[in-house]
Amino acid sequence: MNLSIADLRRNYALRELRESDVDSDPFRQFQRWFDEAIAAELPEPNAMTLATATETGMPSARVVLLKGFDQRGFVFYTNYNSRKGKELSQNPRAGLVFWWAELERQVRIEGTVERVSSDESDAYFHSRPIGSQLGAWVSDQSQTIPSRQVLEERLQALQTKYQDGDVSRPPHWGGFRVVPQAIEFWQGRPSRLHDRLLYSRVEGDRWQLERLSP
Repeated sequence: MNLSIADLRRNYALRELRESDVDSDPFRQFQRWFDEAIAAELPEPNAMTLATATETGMPSARVVLLKGFDQRGFVFYTNYNSRKGKELSQNPRAGLVFWWAELERQVRIEGTVERVSSDESDAYFHSRPIGSQLGAWVSDQSQTIPSRQVLEERLQALQTKYQDGDVSRPPHWGGFRVVPQAIEFWQGRPSRLHDRLLYSRVEGDRWQLERLSP
């Protein structure tokens, strides 16, 4: 079967999104949609595309996992010396995208970025499986390595070192918080006339809600 890429399309028709449907607070609205994504048993509903850029504007994007959110923002964890970590240190701005295909929904978030506190990073690090804790030490994320064997040997050495003790959090590993200035909720609709509701931060905790043309 030879199907043209241009012919790949889907007509969205599950739901609609009206101003009267949403909460006045975008974080509560995100919680509502996130809960519905979990209830729908979507695979990894906390998976999100993180877009960063260098000081000169060269963009890059990858999928990471949301590990917490509240009124302060959206948190994920990584190696601070990785490509994304360095880009966020140079240019502390980022975009996030959640795509929940089964619900025909997308959430876009744009904002500034800050590191979470050491206490927050420590708490999350020690909640991780032991393998993930060791992996944070093993991987010089985004750096060139000669072979897979390098990782295997590092892991084996650390497994021996920490077999009877707690693993400390690497100083180069921790959390970032995206502090949103804009959060857009997108609901697929027929004929590509999708619903797009945008919350823009006015000042402090005040938000303005607008409808965008699809």
